[in-house]
Amino acid sequence: MRDPLAEPSDLIRSVSRALRVLEAVGRAPRGLTVKQIARRCELTVATTYHLVRTLAYEGYVIRREDGTYIVGLEVADRYRELVSAFRGPPAVGETLRRAALDTGYSHFLGRFIGGQVAITASAEGPRSPFLEDLVPGFDEGAHATALGKALLATLTPEQRYRYLKEYGMRPFTAATLSTVEAFEADLAAGDRRGMHLEIGQYRQGVACAAVLVAPDKDMERRVALACALPAAEMMTSARMVRSKLLAAARALSEAMVAVDHSV
Repeated sequence: MRDPLAEPSDLIRSVSRALRVLEAVGRAPRGLTVKQIARRCELTVATTYHLVRTLAYEGYVIRREDGTYIVGLEVADRYRELVSAFRGPPAVGETLRRAALDTGYSHFLGRFIGGQVAITASAEGPRSPFLEDLVPGFDEGAHATALGKALLATLTPEQRYRYLKEYGMRPFTAATLSTVEAFEADLAAGDRRGMHLEIGQYRQGVACAAVLVAPDKDMERRVALACALPAAEMMTSARMVRSKLLAAARALSEAMVAVDHSV
């Protein structure tokens, strides 16, 4: 939901309307007609027609034979560019892949982007359950994932409270923490053990562990590393998981420092 009070004085309305059209089309996998787009975006049909024609010319929407419009391939290209920018330099991606290969567990990197927890890179491991939701992009379940916990633990209690109030604490499973008090106690336990955990809080039968890779005064430069594995394995292998995660975190930190020094 856009905040009307935050609208810039120099807003270019034609650009804003075009983005609203693109969002509407993106939410409708079966496609939309120009009239349907106009109704959903609260625009006139004539204005919508011109916007759709422009987006189609640029490749951001595609007109099908039945007259409906779907998202175009240019959107996929922009997504790949976004993922590449999130992932960072090749050395970081290679270190992440080595960690997944060494343990067999899927590994994830995350950081704050625009004040929101985001997954920035991932490497799949064959021993981990497939988690289709944990792909590069914003993490709407930060309170239920170890990655989110590791990052939120770096905030002050007041900052965390505001974050949880804004993004909510959706109950993904019966084990998902649903109160700020329970969440604060969970973070304190994670700090004591040197690794943040969740077991069945995001997905039944799945566990995740996470550690901080790069602490920094700048919130947007803080990086966390997580891995996912069957919950039963976490119950018996927590110490090994922590040891492997810390080793991978050190390797990632060194890779990031090396890149910073080369710039």
